[in-house]
Amino acid sequence: MVQKACPKCKRIVEGKECPVCKNSKLSNRWYGLLVILDKDSELAKEMDMEPGKYALKVK
Repeated sequence: MVQKACPKCKRIVEGKECPVCKNSKLSNRWYGLLVILDKDSELAKEMDMEPGKYALKVK
């Protein structure tokens, strides 16, 4: 299945809807990959992100 990115929260998803923000307008045009594994990491805290895969840029 093709991975798409949510333009609102930048989460990478495999379904037809973002499970986080419920946006159904997902994009095939995304670049860069950020993987958050630990919600207590400095980067996750600084960016206020939950564990998951995120696109760095979504068009």
